[in-house]
Amino acid sequence: MKIKAHWQIIIALVLATLLGVVFRSVANGSDAVGQVMAVSTFVGGLFMQALKMIIVPLVVSSVIAGIAGLGGMEGFGRLGLKTLGFYFISTLLAVIVGLAMVNLIQPGMEDGAPNQVIRDAFTAQAADASDAEKAKVAAADQKEAGDFAGIFKKMFPPNIFAAASDNGQLLGLIVFSLLFAIAITQLPQGDMGGLIGFFKAVNDVMILVTKWIMAMAPLGVFALIMPVIYKTGPELFVKMGSYFATVLLALGFHMFITLPLVLKFVAGVSPLAHFRAMREALLLAFSTASSSATLPVTMRCVQDNAGVSKRTASFTLPLGATVNMDGTALYECVAVIFVAQVMGVTLGIGTQAMIVVTALLTSVGVAGVPSASLVAILLILKTSNIEGATTAVVALLAVDRLLDMSRTAVNIFGDSCAAVTIAKSEGEQV
Repeated sequence: MKIKAHWQIIIALVLATLLGVVFRSVANGSDAVGQVMAVSTFVGGLFMQALKMIIVPLVVSSVIAGIAGLGGMEGFGRLGLKTLGFYFISTLLAVIVGLAMVNLIQPGMEDGAPNQVIRDAFTAQAADASDAEKAKVAAADQKEAGDFAGIFKKMFPPNIFAAASDNGQLLGLIVFSLLFAIAITQLPQGDMGGLIGFFKAVNDVMILVTKWIMAMAPLGVFALIMPVIYKTGPELFVKMGSYFATVLLALGFHMFITLPLVLKFVAGVSPLAHFRAMREALLLAFSTASSSATLPVTMRCVQDNAGVSKRTASFTLPLGATVNMDGTALYECVAVIFVAQVMGVTLGIGTQAMIVVTALLTSVGVAGVPSASLVAILLILKTSNIEGATTAVVALLAVDRLLDMSRTAVNIFGDSCAAVTIAKSEGEQV
């Protein structure tokens, strides 16, 4: 019996969760269980590497084939302005949702005072953190505000081959691909035909390779999730349950209310139909916690299931995986204000407005890889003069993985909503 791909991934998620809980309850430091988790981590890592392996050839061939294949610059500037405008507005809405939710619920407060239990948990969790977690936060703590201005430098990498070997340089690769495609359209018709045909063929090959890799998605998802459940367990989430619930509630509001309203009343598309079209990409985004790694599947779902043209999808989605981070910006806002509440720091309207602006700007510079938002959170905490920033972020890192998975799914859904909305505005039959 043929089981649909999204159901295979869901079954893998459920089995991985159950086995992770079982292994955690019976482990008792067992070497055998440790070896099982090591093998699982290795297999999951292979799956992630396979997904990342196809990002560069897929993005380059898709962008060039999609833009150059239309034979000109007509409407290209309009498409770019619509895309950037949508991404700015959707991210702003996400940050406002996060700001409203964290101020309404006040997860860092108890009976109107800073929650001392959580504050003590910050110190205890920071002390118990692994050396790798401490090193990750220490590296993030070295970043300065000026580092995020480097996003503009990344648009024009000095070495395009070096950029192609680094998925964190995806924006520069997209800009180069766009310039290359535009240049092709300026060549005489006879000269550009062979070049366009080459990139179309490469794109078709990469789509086929993507399908092959996705055939292994259930195994990859299982291998990625089981060690996470085994390592995390429920203990930390009990201590920081209010914070965890606030982030999930805010992310859920944006994903299931804000963006569907945009789809319904701006794009004129059924939100339920769009959820069905994107379910495979959303499940993969949740499993991998990486917008970049999910990009090949996002592009396939948007084009094959949602009916968006290659021209629109090849421009909006790679750009969105780089600069459109609704879930990340929302999470940054909630995390910063939560830490301020726990530390007893009262943030006025002006300071919170600054946090909104900073979350908007830093979310653009955050790479589409797991836990990259820690850099932005630390930066906002430092610029807001909130004490105990490093200790708090080390503690947040302990519960970050599941939240990272959730906000990545929101990021991907926001990108897909942009593609559909812009496609409809361009007169496409979606």
